[in-house]
Amino acid sequence: MEPMNFQPESRLRPVRNAEIHPTAVVSPEARLGHNVKIGPYSVIGSQVEIGPDCEIGTSVVIEGRTTIGSNNRIYHGAIIGSDPQDLKYAGETTYVEIGDNNVIREYVTIHLATGEGEKTKVGNDCLLMAYVHVAHNSSVHDHVILANAVNLAGHVDVADWAIVGGMTPVHQFVNVGAHAFVGGGSRLAQDVPPFIRVAGNPVEVAGVNSVGLKRRGFSDDEVSNLKRAYRLLYRTGLNVSQALDRIALDCTLDRHTEGLMAFIRRSERGIVR
Repeated sequence: MEPMNFQPESRLRPVRNAEIHPTAVVSPEARLGHNVKIGPYSVIGSQVEIGPDCEIGTSVVIEGRTTIGSNNRIYHGAIIGSDPQDLKYAGETTYVEIGDNNVIREYVTIHLATGEGEKTKVGNDCLLMAYVHVAHNSSVHDHVILANAVNLAGHVDVADWAIVGGMTPVHQFVNVGAHAFVGGGSRLAQDVPPFIRVAGNPVEVAGVNSVGLKRRGFSDDEVSNLKRAYRLLYRTGLNVSQALDRIALDCTLDRHTEGLMAFIRRSERGIVR
């Protein structure tokens, strides 16, 4: 994010070592870390905590019980911590938690959770592109990329290093596994296992995410082993239980294949087939 240029600089007013544009509305009860910058016409609520070195753009609204870590860049028009779009929500105490080093682009919305004490979470080192929606009780883990206009319904879980292409709606309670790649314009109504590529509407599987895995340091043997597991799961005509039995027999049971099998076993909506 380019440094925000407040002109003239004399108009900046430091508050708790922060730089707040004079048109911004910041509750005196909000907690701001060192070197936080808040742009024109943004609104920061009384229960908000923003960590050091964050930059908040123009016309951003951050409200509710929202905690944001350090070194985040939040672009213009984003809305974080507003009430969930859930008729079950009755004003109970819920939270948004955002980690460190995230880029949250224009008009992203991240809503409070539903259910007393529950949280909506975004981890560390994520990129949420313009118009992404993260609904109540969803969790976006570390190093995730959600491209433009990805819409996560409630209770969605997106694991580390997953990439979801633009204009993709994700049904509530769906899980996207670690290192998975979802092509743009897909529609996800079932869980996407770790390490694989899917695309389309209706969605179809398209192999192991080999390029992404190698970029992240997976060895050739590890990728080959995952490809063997993929073939057993998707190319042999076996049902899921049979495929898992064959994977246990025919593949090296390293942490990746064991993680894949554990993901499939705990899937409640079923996996993309």
